[in-house]
Amino acid sequence: MKRPTTVLLTALAPVSWGTTYAVTTEFLPADRPLFTGMMRALPAGLLLLALGRVLPRGIWWGKAAVLGALNIGAFFPLLFLSAYRLPGGMAAVVGSVGPLFVVGLSALLLGQRPTARTVLAGVVAAFGVSLVVLKAAGALDTLGVLAALASTASMSAGTVLTKRWGRPDGVGPLVLAGWQLTAGGLLIAPIAFLAEGAPPALDGRAVGGYLYLALANTAVSYWLWFRGIGRLTATQVTFLGPLSPLTAAVVGWAALGQALTPVQLTGMALAFGATVAGQRAGTGRGAGTGKGARPGAGRPRRRTDPVHAPAQPVGR
Repeated sequence: MKRPTTVLLTALAPVSWGTTYAVTTEFLPADRPLFTGMMRALPAGLLLLALGRVLPRGIWWGKAAVLGALNIGAFFPLLFLSAYRLPGGMAAVVGSVGPLFVVGLSALLLGQRPTARTVLAGVVAAFGVSLVVLKAAGALDTLGVLAALASTASMSAGTVLTKRWGRPDGVGPLVLAGWQLTAGGLLIAPIAFLAEGAPPALDGRAVGGYLYLALANTAVSYWLWFRGIGRLTATQVTFLGPLSPLTAAVVGWAALGQALTPVQLTGMALAFGATVAGQRAGTGRGAGTGKGARPGAGRPRRRTDPVHAPAQPVGR
């Protein structure tokens, strides 16, 4: 498959995540972010497990748990915590520095040397997102800022480790997504019940909203995301992240009647341009697969492989 097609399919994941805020506010019970995170991750993970019919073996039980915690279990709660405690849009601004986190981690874990072009694209992307989502508000909350940074670092580390470890031989991105979503959902579940109590009563709109989040917004989107990580560089994948808050702004304008100012439109152009530049920078000199992401990295040889027998402001 040609690389542009892979990029476009992977981009559908953050575009879908950009609809999360509108669906949450218009269809779901208020003030239940952890329950919503669990309902996104766990049913989606169990569905993909049922479709793939492959469980982790050996060391992959631990790897799947680590990746599930980083990409889902820790990321979701931290993201929602930061969004609730920070003034309008600040969580998305902090999240938009994810490409810079990934550039640093890729140099450390994948042997991909950062370039000035990549770093500049990351800075422009973050600045563009800030113009789109940032609103005037009160003082910053320390815990909210730390949560936003931690959520960004968590997802960035999960992206790079997913690239470094690859997949066991015979395991596709659908199965890998199922492992991670299930592990992350199981991690969120006890936290949700302890912090928020019993599940809320759900009407037809809420059921429809949760079905959308679990299926299109999570099961399909994370399958495409992990598929993209396997075929693109980690830098290319993470530079698609700014599409999430940009989509949230467009959905807010088209479906919720929110106005877009000239400053926001300028920010959207900058962020989208940086996203495109990030795809080119991610394939440039020094951005190769690296020692940790060589073809087959993290995949045991077939004869020894026991599995072969078969993050809008709150965008993801």
